[in-house]
Amino acid sequence: MKATKPDAVCISTYPDTHEVYAIKAFEQGAHVFIEKPLADTVEGAQRVIEAAQRANKKLVVGYILRHHPSWMRFIEEGKKLGTPLVFRMNLNQQSHGYMWDVHRNLMKSLSPIVDCGVHYIDVMCQMTDARPVAVSAIGARLTEDIPHDNYNYGQLQIRFDDGSVGWYEAGWGPMVSQTAFFVKDVFGPRGSVSIIAQSASKDGASDSVESHTKTESIRVHHADIDAHNNFVKEDEWINLEDEPDHQELCNREQRFFYDAIIHDRDLTKSMQDALNSLRIAMACDESVKTGKIISL
Repeated sequence: MKATKPDAVCISTYPDTHEVYAIKAFEQGAHVFIEKPLADTVEGAQRVIEAAQRANKKLVVGYILRHHPSWMRFIEEGKKLGTPLVFRMNLNQQSHGYMWDVHRNLMKSLSPIVDCGVHYIDVMCQMTDARPVAVSAIGARLTEDIPHDNYNYGQLQIRFDDGSVGWYEAGWGPMVSQTAFFVKDVFGPRGSVSIIAQSASKDGASDSVESHTKTESIRVHHADIDAHNNFVKEDEWINLEDEPDHQELCNREQRFFYDAIIHDRDLTKSMQDALNSLRIAMACDESVKTGKIISL
């Protein structure tokens, strides 16, 4: 960096290098786009944010679903469902070939419920203004191919102060079932909204990055019933014309990064959101390893 003096850098390495690389970039006067999670510890993530603030440079974290029109609509519809909300999400990946190499390397740093979970915890926190108050989680180590202190299957549960609850499940490995690898829905007193991935959920696609962001359609269910307990409204199907593929989503992230630099956007909230979702995910990881409910 001293030789090339870039205006901005993109950090897409494994999570255990994020903190060091980001802080070095800020110290050299560069803006930083960094893949999620922000760091492999909450304290490290806080240090990265502080480095960005000291350098007066932009820090954008790769929460790709924040740039996906269907996920933005999913969150918008979820906010209409009343309180409390029930979040149900997972991303199980029957990884093989190259993707099993990727996942094994990722698990040298973090578990699946932390590395992927930050995305879906972030979605939950965007849908409700409630404060998360406690988490619990379980996990299982199903292979000798990963570090002894890590696990390749996990499921977390979050409780919010308004009575909302949510769960997220993630498993990586050649032994993982792909029967229900893509569950993304939320329900509340007024009904439910679900992301339906049909072709993306076909056999063999569970470890495809392209499938993870492909929504295809959104189903909105209304809970209103008449005197005979029959539904008053039919379910609605929302098919957005703007359905970007994974590369286009990455392009949109980079355009957001560029815009933040050029127009000096205030990114304080997005940085704190990234820190908050990591804090919740790491508490879930602690719950797996200790067997205890963790208060936030």
